[in-house]
Amino acid sequence: MAENAKPRVRVPKTAAPGDIVEIKTLISHQMESGQRKDAEGNVIPRSIINRFTCDFNGQNVIDVAIEPAVSTNPYFEFTAKVDQSGEFVFTWYDDDGSVYEDRASIEVG
Repeated sequence: MAENAKPRVRVPKTAAPGDIVEIKTLISHQMESGQRKDAEGNVIPRSIINRFTCDFNGQNVIDVAIEPAVSTNPYFEFTAKVDQSGEFVFTWYDDDGSVYEDRASIEVG
């Protein structure tokens, strides 16, 4: 598990039925490419977030494959149409097998 990996999400608290809402996500993560060496000349093992998904009430909204050239602290901004109240589930997958998750609810009415 990467040290200090911290997911953050921003989802509106409320929306009207059929609204398209803006969602912002960021995960604090070093994103080590596996090509750098430490002070002793040893290769620093690769550790990147390689996949990001977002589901709303069990339905996939976005699924992103992330390549090694991505920057530190990957940020995603996207939209989703909401017809009912529910919960967004955000999941980040790390090369080392770690999975980071965050959730956010929205009230539609």
